[in-house]
Amino acid sequence: MTTTSAFKNTYRFKALLLTTVLASQNAYAAELGAPPHENELEEIIVSGAFEGRKVGETILGSTVLRQEEILRQLSGSIGETLRRQPGISSTFFGPGASRPIIRGLGGDRIRVLDNGIGSIDASSTSPDHAVAVEPALAERIEILRGTAMLVYGSSAAGGVVNVIDNRIPNSVPEDGFEGAVRYGYTTVDEGHELSGSFNALIADTGSAQVVLHGDISYRDTNDYDIPGFAESARLRALEEAEGGEEEEGEEEAFGTVENSATETTAGSGGVGFIFENGFFGFNIRQLDSLYGVPGAHHHEEGEEEEEGEEEEEVVRIDLDQTRYDFNGELRGDFGLFSKAKFRFGYSDYTHTELEGDEVGTVFSNEGYEARADFVENHSGNWGGSTGFQLRSRDFSAIGAEAFVPPTDSTQFGIYTVKEYTSGPWLYEFGGRYENTSYDVTNQNVERSFDGFSASVGAGYDISEESFFGVTLFRTERAPSTEELFSNGPHLATNAFEVGDPNLGLETALGLEATFSHSTDDFSFIANVYYTSYDDFIYEVATSGEEDGLPIFEFRANDAQIYGFEAKTELKIGTYDTEMFDDVDIHIDGQIDLIKADLDRGGNDNIPRLPPLTFLVGLEANASLFDFRTELEFAGSQNNVSDVELPTDSYAFWNVYLTFHPFENSNYSFELRGSNLNDATGRQHASFLKDVAPLPGRNIRASFRAQF
Repeated sequence: MTTTSAFKNTYRFKALLLTTVLASQNAYAAELGAPPHENELEEIIVSGAFEGRKVGETILGSTVLRQEEILRQLSGSIGETLRRQPGISSTFFGPGASRPIIRGLGGDRIRVLDNGIGSIDASSTSPDHAVAVEPALAERIEILRGTAMLVYGSSAAGGVVNVIDNRIPNSVPEDGFEGAVRYGYTTVDEGHELSGSFNALIADTGSAQVVLHGDISYRDTNDYDIPGFAESARLRALEEAEGGEEEEGEEEAFGTVENSATETTAGSGGVGFIFENGFFGFNIRQLDSLYGVPGAHHHEEGEEEEEGEEEEEVVRIDLDQTRYDFNGELRGDFGLFSKAKFRFGYSDYTHTELEGDEVGTVFSNEGYEARADFVENHSGNWGGSTGFQLRSRDFSAIGAEAFVPPTDSTQFGIYTVKEYTSGPWLYEFGGRYENTSYDVTNQNVERSFDGFSASVGAGYDISEESFFGVTLFRTERAPSTEELFSNGPHLATNAFEVGDPNLGLETALGLEATFSHSTDDFSFIANVYYTSYDDFIYEVATSGEEDGLPIFEFRANDAQIYGFEAKTELKIGTYDTEMFDDVDIHIDGQIDLIKADLDRGGNDNIPRLPPLTFLVGLEANASLFDFRTELEFAGSQNNVSDVELPTDSYAFWNVYLTFHPFENSNYSFELRGSNLNDATGRQHASFLKDVAPLPGRNIRASFRAQF
């Protein structure tokens, strides 16, 4: 083994990456979705026990998006911002609400973190509930594919998205002050967006430096434009076949998705105390968002209209969250451990559904999450990390759409992970115990679950450029509050949802393999995964009807989910022109495919499964500009469940152009053209795909300054 290879194995060991987690690729070395530039290959994961591991030196499936890439893909929600990443789709409930879907899994199986702590909102309860995280202020976003539940709990059974905005300073800015402002305008919705943040050194006591943080963001958009009818051709044909007739004077929505406007304001203030061997700090944040729910009027079927009523009121959501965070880290020799990290977050969240000017349903979620991670001292070829996590949630819904009863839930988990290096080999293994308990306060109903999860993995450095890894895992997930106790009308999904309070643990047994090859000019990454579920929990339509809505029940059955992701990138060369010197040219391509089925006979397709997608791009980078053009394609989806319509394929042509005037990267002007061919695209994973397509042609112009 070469000296370089030995150093790589030692580094992997010291980094103490969580053993585990349905591994994937060492070779996300090029970060799945970013060009293979040298600085990107050196990206370091900072999430939880994964901290310190290079993206290119882990069998964990991961992507790190830096601020430049986030701003290039920025949308009004975290789901749409990440939608073009391999293996990622979104719930797309209009511009106001969109949550990530990873490898076909969403809801309570995907955790969205805010600086390592859960978003503490109601976004996993329903797709029309927005995630209380603001991507416009993110400095980096880390996506951990596969299950991250050994570290983050059973709600991360399908993966983790960690949005990092450093609202609590952990380092001192150069020259004592740093900040940034950004303004953007979008044509598709006549939208305006403004954001800014700063860190300032306000005191130096000798033993500690005190850094003040502040940030604010504002977004205001109108209803967005589309190239054709809001309703899909299949839905219009189905309505016509069922004898549906438009009321006199009523026109079918064309060219615009009605009730899709948004207005969001977020701001925070915090302070960090920086020491030689660590830091601690706190932050207070306020988030207010008012957004329309497209197609909400379609959910009023079965209700009797009052005499003389002209039209149904639109449904909007008024979201309000106040959040308090505390972070701390201490480095030193503590016997077995070399570092201790503590995080605590508390949130008071209210989500009010407005029917016109009247209050419909009020969702309240008051909760906290605390976690501690302890990194072990290096000992020979061994390393490890141990931690615990505590979550508490007091959830209630009051009003016409109170389909989930008030429930107090508590979750406690403890995990430990180990890794061992021997020459070119890396071995990882670990486990987690978790207790989840529910108390339905107005029904005297209690449920408690004890779950055990474990993972083993091995990686091998075939050469300096190539790596192969494989991981075997077995995980257990407790059912969510909605899966257990739902019993009422859920207008957002046009269903009367009925939970099953007798559901047990969902158990997954899976295998994942990864291969990567990366040089200075070329990289290739491929991941293949297969997961078999016992008692996979899903929602299925029945033949019954309640309150004018079809009844959907949560059930458990065996299931399989499998697929692959692959990406390749090639540096064509560096060229000089009459106007520009040292222009680097790259081409890249990526593809992902997911398959799934239920073992229940008949039509066994899992609903809203994302189709085949691929993306090909050409990129040119120079000191004064960055240019990229790409074709984004999503295939048709005909493998559907009993109650969903197939979805046609679509292709978007996107172009990105960023100027850095005066060769100063602190100032940039950006033009982004999305869906320039003005195609109709429908997100199959969305409940609204047949009434709210993705936005049409959009030009975004923005300016950003750092100082």
